Amino acid sequence: MKKTFSNWLVLVGLAFFISACSKAPDVIALSGSTMGTTYNIKVVPVPGLPDAKALQAEIDVALERVNDQMSTYRPDSELSRFNQLSPEQGIEVSADTVKVIEEGMRLHRMTGGALDITLGPLVNIWGFGPDKRPTHSPTDAEIAAAKLRTGIEHISIEGLKLTKHNAELYVDLSSIAKGFGVDVIAELLEKYHPSGYLVEIGGELRVKGTKADGSAWRIAIEKPVTDGRAVSEVVEPGTMGMATSGDYRNYFEENGKRFSHLIDPRTGYPIAHTLASVTVLHPSCMTADGLATAMMVLGSEASLALAKREQLAIMLIEKQGEQFVVHYSDAFLPFVKSTQE
Repeated sequence: MKKTFSNWLVLVGLAFFISACSKAPDVIALSGSTMGTTYNIKVVPVPGLPDAKALQAEIDVALERVNDQMSTYRPDSELSRFNQLSPEQGIEVSADTVKVIEEGMRLHRMTGGALDITLGPLVNIWGFGPDKRPTHSPTDAEIAAAKLRTGIEHISIEGLKLTKHNAELYVDLSSIAKGFGVDVIAELLEKYHPSGYLVEIGGELRVKGTKADGSAWRIAIEKPVTDGRAVSEVVEPGTMGMATSGDYRNYFEENGKRFSHLIDPRTGYPIAHTLASVTVLHPSCMTADGLATAMMVLGSEASLALAKREQLAIMLIEKQGEQFVVHYSDAFLPFVKSTQE
């Protein structure tokens, strides 16, 4: 299914929250910083739930643990220590790190290589990793050399031991770790059995149940406009994870040409097609996060084919000439609750 929007100005849609005009029902609302971005959490109070200060402290500890496990910006994180290994060396890591790496491998296979957690060397030479951004785009030879340092076949997992088989392999979990962080906080809240919550980190989110007044959590997906924010669609995810990926918020320009931060692992070059954004609904926010990134690489036709084959709930916004066309998979349609022209 598709829908056409005329006279939109630019590039991508991202999810954001709808603010009601009336006073919000009783809810614990928390916010803070993590993973180079911000988090926002809303929880319907229940007996046994800690007060806001204690709950936020528990959340911050959990998010710090994820950073200590998987951040490429922390030299002593589990992932950084793995990346620093010599070939055929191994390291014991947490069950969480193994879980995320294994999911990255599974999604790599599912998407035909469009998601690659070993993309780090390519991300870095294009200037979107922890390394300093280059003053010019890399050469074809530099890209070919970086591709030789990628490949999930260079990682082996035995229990909680990760072994590295390529000296220059560099694993980067940024495509799914933020979604995993959302899942971690959602599971933390689950032990208190709230009737409803909303957990958001940097635009990726997971919701459960309803608000305190019994109404559904409603999430707006932005139109791809350059100036301000406007709603494309409103969805009610129910109890679900949700992730949106787009390419306009992180890029650089050289000689008038714009280079997206989204690198196609199969070619080594930034994406250059007409797909502006992807939104994925899935019970796991980690999985939704990885799929949204992969589908931005795949483009519209391949993403819709994958969604049909795997029965995935996705929404795509694609630029066609001066218009933007919105495509839905069949599995996404039941979640769409209102549309604004």
